[in-house]
Amino acid sequence: MQEKNRIGKLIDAKKQQIYDCSDRIWEFAETRFDVGKSADVLCELLEQEGFTIERGVAHMDHAFVAFYGNGSPVIGILAEYDALGNLSQVAGLPEKKYLVEKGNGHGCAHHALGAGAVAGAIGIKDFMEESGLSGTIKLFGCPAEESGYGKAFMARDGVFNGLDAALTWHPGDATWGFTGQSLAVFQLYFNFKGRAAHAAGMPEHGRSALDAAELMNIGVNFLREHMIDQARIHYAFMDAGGESANVVQPTASLYYFIRAPKTRQVQEIYERVVKIAQGAALMTETELEMVWDSAAANYIPNNTLTKAMYENLKPFMPLDLTEEETAYQKMFCDTLDDSMKNGVKERARTVFGSLGEEKVREIAESPVLRELMPYVEPDGGVPMGGSTDVGDVSWNVPTAQVMIASLPQGAPAHSWQWVATGKSSVMHKGVLLAGKTIAMTAYDLLTRPELLKAAKEEHEKNLEGETYQSAIPADVLPR
Repeated sequence: MQEKNRIGKLIDAKKQQIYDCSDRIWEFAETRFDVGKSADVLCELLEQEGFTIERGVAHMDHAFVAFYGNGSPVIGILAEYDALGNLSQVAGLPEKKYLVEKGNGHGCAHHALGAGAVAGAIGIKDFMEESGLSGTIKLFGCPAEESGYGKAFMARDGVFNGLDAALTWHPGDATWGFTGQSLAVFQLYFNFKGRAAHAAGMPEHGRSALDAAELMNIGVNFLREHMIDQARIHYAFMDAGGESANVVQPTASLYYFIRAPKTRQVQEIYERVVKIAQGAALMTETELEMVWDSAAANYIPNNTLTKAMYENLKPFMPLDLTEEETAYQKMFCDTLDDSMKNGVKERARTVFGSLGEEKVREIAESPVLRELMPYVEPDGGVPMGGSTDVGDVSWNVPTAQVMIASLPQGAPAHSWQWVATGKSSVMHKGVLLAGKTIAMTAYDLLTRPELLKAAKEEHEKNLEGETYQSAIPADVLPR
């Protein structure tokens, strides 16, 4: 279509600004809600391109909404830009080496995610400006996807109200329409306070917070037998008392993640975990304080919207890469262990087996998966093991996302290989493809009311009569 070709050219014309945006955020590598420099990079580019910016939304200094246009429909685009702790890595080096000792790194490629989302917003904006097409584009700058769940706070505070649809993407090692579900999650701290005493001389005067924490963990470990199969509970000690073993430890703190396919299922498990914590405090005569961190809802894929994004990917597949780019990615594929390489072979056989052994072998041995994965209809089956705050958006508005191959095939997310290849030309091409896919799908939504109507009808059906209820208490602020 002529209009979509024009959108692609408009994005190509600004590719260097987009690449620079991605690379600068990679270099900042900021985490959770402390992402001010990264947010500024996106806001500066958006302001230059004529967007109006509202900063500091939902009690987060570095969350923002960028607006362009007016009237209906209102299309949202989701951008992320947070990194991960202790994943610093020298760019382009095919061996693990800190760039900054124990520093942060973009092990989930959110630097590229944010840049690609902005590319999409700018692309459709430029076309609207040029053609006179009406409607509103909103780019949402969302901190802390990795654990603080900025979008969940934004959803709780009504930031996504009024949207007709939301689009996003994620870098990966394959290109496909994301039709899976995610787990809902609650995250909170259990802090125990006891009384110190000499552990040998006067133990009877002490009240051990560490005992309380350990008893809580034991109780929760017994609870695991009585949970639904798809539920998960994880914990970490944030405070185990002190370094002196001859002291009855007066403080201890645990950080808990509780996950299940539905928020209501997490709530049920959470209530039992709280009773276990209260029991541990009662047994040890210690005080219990519970401090909420965050929560995220399960993701509800919108098949109608996801198919529309998938269709806009098709003309660009298979991915066009140079021999130099393929050789570059191969250096990192060679660092993967046998289990990762076997996973690539198994995926190639399972997904592309009908193409014949020779083609399967070619795909499995390629450092980048150039082919488009077949579309998989949502089946309501087993969710992926993780959680995402895109789930909170998906409960409020029809939401879709695609994954785009821009990383070494077989390399796991949150790995040094993802960080090391985050500034490569392959990643840059993925960012540009994401922008085009988002912008072209936004064009479809702006010009095809029947598509938007179908997406909304599906969304209503997917909710099964439920309405969005944020799991984050009203008095809890991002931290």
